[in-house]
Amino acid sequence: MTPSTAEKSVDEVILGLPRAEQVIVKRLRNLILECLPKAEEKNTWGVPFYRRNRLICYIWPPSIRWGPAKKNDPKVVALGFNQGNRMANEDGVLLAEGRKQVYCIYFKSLKEINDEQIRALLFEAGMVDEEFREKKK
Repeated sequence: MTPSTAEKSVDEVILGLPRAEQVIVKRLRNLILECLPKAEEKNTWGVPFYRRNRLICYIWPPSIRWGPAKKNDPKVVALGFNQGNRMANEDGVLLAEGRKQVYCIYFKSLKEINDEQIRALLFEAGMVDEEFREKKK
């Protein structure tokens, strides 16, 4: 008997993705683990989610069918920020797409990932998450 997607580890989920999605998801995952080392990684609905004080971000591959795929292009990997509405987003790369809180950036290929830009977004998301820890005190 094989485990359901929800019971699999994040590594198992990634290995089950098509190769084109795997390379993007692995790169984004590495950046998240580098920039948010204290965040807990969890497989939720077959999607890697990262949290510390609250949900911080997630990586949603298009082959996970109920994921937020860009309306006109279902072949993109979404990097979502759960508190995107609290982020500066000065360059406008995070898209709200009608959502009030969760903002996303999409990738069709590995070469579209700007490591420095993603690191900056992740560090900012980590700072936003720390604000929730401060409020708990």
